[in-house]
Amino acid sequence: MGNPLLQVSGLNVTFATNDGAVNAVRDLGFEISRGETLGIVGESGSGKSQTVLALMGLLADNGQAQGSASFDGQQLLGLSSDELNRIRGTRISMIFQDPMTSLNPFLKIGRQMSLVLTQHQGLSRRAAMKQCADMLDAVHIPEAQRRLSMYPHELSGGMRQRVMIASALLCRPALLIADEPTTALDVTVQAQILGLMRELRTDFDTATILITHDLGVVAGLCDRVIVMRDGRCREAGTVDQIFYRPADEYTRELLAAVPRLDFERPQAEVTAVDLVVAQEQPPAKKNDRVILLQVDSLQVFFKVPGPGIFSASQTLKAVDGVSFGLVPGETLGVVGESGCGKSTLARGILRLVDVTGGRVCMLGRDLGVMDDNALKEARSDMQIIFQDPFASLNPRMMVRDIVAEPLQTHQPDLDGAAVNGKVVRMLQRVGLEPGHMNRYPHEFSGGQCQRIGIARALIVEPRLILCDEPVSALDVSIQAQIVDLLMELQASLDLSLIFIAHDLAVVQQISHRVMVMYLGRVVEVADRYSLYAHPKHPYTRALIEAVPIADPEIERRKSSTGLEGDVPSPLDPPSGCAFRTRCRYAAERCALERPRLRMVDETAVACHRVGEI
Repeated sequence: MGNPLLQVSGLNVTFATNDGAVNAVRDLGFEISRGETLGIVGESGSGKSQTVLALMGLLADNGQAQGSASFDGQQLLGLSSDELNRIRGTRISMIFQDPMTSLNPFLKIGRQMSLVLTQHQGLSRRAAMKQCADMLDAVHIPEAQRRLSMYPHELSGGMRQRVMIASALLCRPALLIADEPTTALDVTVQAQILGLMRELRTDFDTATILITHDLGVVAGLCDRVIVMRDGRCREAGTVDQIFYRPADEYTRELLAAVPRLDFERPQAEVTAVDLVVAQEQPPAKKNDRVILLQVDSLQVFFKVPGPGIFSASQTLKAVDGVSFGLVPGETLGVVGESGCGKSTLARGILRLVDVTGGRVCMLGRDLGVMDDNALKEARSDMQIIFQDPFASLNPRMMVRDIVAEPLQTHQPDLDGAAVNGKVVRMLQRVGLEPGHMNRYPHEFSGGQCQRIGIARALIVEPRLILCDEPVSALDVSIQAQIVDLLMELQASLDLSLIFIAHDLAVVQQISHRVMVMYLGRVVEVADRYSLYAHPKHPYTRALIEAVPIADPEIERRKSSTGLEGDVPSPLDPPSGCAFRTRCRYAAERCALERPRLRMVDETAVACHRVGEI
């Protein structure tokens, strides 16, 4: 590798706690050269982030780093704050996971970016702002000059992450540290950011340390990889060695847990229900199966204040005419970028938000005409699992009370012994111990907390569970466990699932049918085999093509061209086809006429040009 830019040896990171010392990183060593990308992977708690925070001198007050970290001949560990400040931002820069919490919400983009240059290079405000605009242009932010006068909340998630990257590169650092830079992004925006990072490595000859749990991202971006567990390096090597010839059992387990679009996992067959586009009376049966849930032309609109004090309110069409049917034992996957209406659809079905139009029928009963008591009774058949297992569990309640809470609402006649018996059996069913009943949520891992949430949803024996991004916050191995658990429970209990996610590989694994949404509308519905093998809508193709595959050879062969731009504002959607502003196949008709869902082969698709492209 020549002379390494950074050499780390014997790195140990220890935190002093009331329960004694916690060893977060143990005897870690690695090197990285200029222009090289090193991936550090492992599950939560493996020590990935603490490693780079120690190098940057950003450990918490109770943390201590020991060992050696030589950067371009200078020892980083033990430097004073003033000495570190002369290196941080100039020679070494860092991109954090969530750009919204990393950017100052009270400062305009130009103001906070220019601070880097005025502080580290002594530039004038005017000269700094010019360099900021040039760097925003370099990271492909359109209308860069105008963005300088905007606040972070006025930008999309992808643009905010580009601003973070531009800020980190302003002083042309020799080393860039990226801590989960794409985890919070949609798959299409993630693909754009990864493509940008490849370009920047070539243009700036910057060494990059990439911290991530997404092995697909590592396969497409990294030269070498370190696999960490419990603060130790379990394996290190080139990206090809790690992916094709892993030596450590833990590495093999991580790779095996990654869902891949190019691999098929068996899924039980369920007779699919054709998409109901417009129907006055939903049928009691479809394809000889009783319809459990029927959604007809559902609309959920919100009134939003206008841009000015005296402006009229605007209408945000979060869900705009969605229809489908679901049979017992079937899983409908719902995919699309952030802001497409997936979560609002789930809340509209459960009537957790007011519905503007359309109808939702559970076993033929219209939920929209029910009074509060009838709706409460109907909800015992419909439960929801939320995205963040820690935020969805009451931290002041023990597990027994959390899981038993739905029983108090829907089965109040049960005595304490009967409730305890049900809770114990349900905890065992989701892979937890009876002794866990008297613990609090903070005493469990993320995967265990999600199992508690699943137990709470199942305790009243519902017919339908809406899963709103239930695995996106989990490590890949825990994610695989939860998906397998849901599939097992579905088979044994004849559950129907609506599985909402932005991870198309997970959706392929668990779903029988998949519904693709864009700006509140359905653009394609098909069984999972047809949709992934022969996607008909350009948006569906773009989503599938953007998914990173945990295979370096496949990632190297991928075209660099992906879906460009951001989702338009739902307050002012494009006329005609909402996707036309990002579609390479858009024609004049696409701007004039809204496409309707129509059957093409076995797929329902809303595209004027289907069959031509």
